Amino acid sequence: MDQRTELSEFLRSRRARLRPEDVGLPDHGTRRRVPGLRREELAQLAGVSTAYYTRLEQGHGENVSAAVLDAIARALRLGPAERDHLGRLTKPARRRSGRAAARVQQVRPALQQLLDAMEGVPAYVLGRRLDVIGWNRLGAALLGDFGAMPPEQRNMAWHVFLDPAARELYQPWEGKAADVVGILRLDAGRDPDDPRLASLIGELSVKSEDFRRLWAAHGIQDKGHGTKELRHPVVGRLSLQYETLRPAGDLEQVLVAYHAAPGSTSAESLRLLASWAATEHLAEPESQSESEPDVKPAAEGRETPSETSR
Repeated sequence: MDQRTELSEFLRSRRARLRPEDVGLPDHGTRRRVPGLRREELAQLAGVSTAYYTRLEQGHGENVSAAVLDAIARALRLGPAERDHLGRLTKPARRRSGRAAARVQQVRPALQQLLDAMEGVPAYVLGRRLDVIGWNRLGAALLGDFGAMPPEQRNMAWHVFLDPAARELYQPWEGKAADVVGILRLDAGRDPDDPRLASLIGELSVKSEDFRRLWAAHGIQDKGHGTKELRHPVVGRLSLQYETLRPAGDLEQVLVAYHAAPGSTSAESLRLLASWAATEHLAEPESQSESEPDVKPAAEGRETPSETSR
């Protein structure tokens, strides 16, 4: 991914979502050629010259100070995750060696044991580029049998956009899809030279019009906590809270756990789902000796948009 292009498009997209009245500027009623604030208005709010801001929006982020970035972030009304993303886009990209980029992420045996011990709690571990690298039985019963999937499909973005079951599972699907794209773009800002991430984005762009639309919006979302509404094919509707935890020792992994309010209908549905999962032959997480699949360009070695995704 070209970092200058990313910086330019991100700033343009954030400026386009603001109206003069949103930031206390008068709107004289003149017709605007483009949506959102003009460059000179944004520059005025940030306290920099229009020429300086224009150069930054053209992708020239070299040597910009933290104070100026903070001023621009305030003018654009950026949230914390968006501000961090802007900072990364203006700094030299972190370069990984070929060996580091191809390194297989692993879940520590003790962490997998913890997942397995969480019998009443659906849980899974995400690695780089939203790869699902660990899970427990109830997590697989709730979201999908990860162990039965080919490794290249064991990815939350692939699941949400290319697995037809996901559109029925997440309610509303659009919200889940936007969250996933926002997290994926945050990962792209952290590691723009990741070839597997580029391959994944290429595949999703070719096969999903919804992904292309959401990716072009440059939304940013960090992993966090909240509530998800699900419609499961076995136990029906569930309202579950989720928490995202970062295990010690690997900042590129997160553990996501779902739970239901005690005594709720969803809590009873989770118990029913656990009983159902105990009788099903769900695939167990495989050994960590498996190598990652070869990286191929999105246009090679993959199905065409007209072929069935799964």
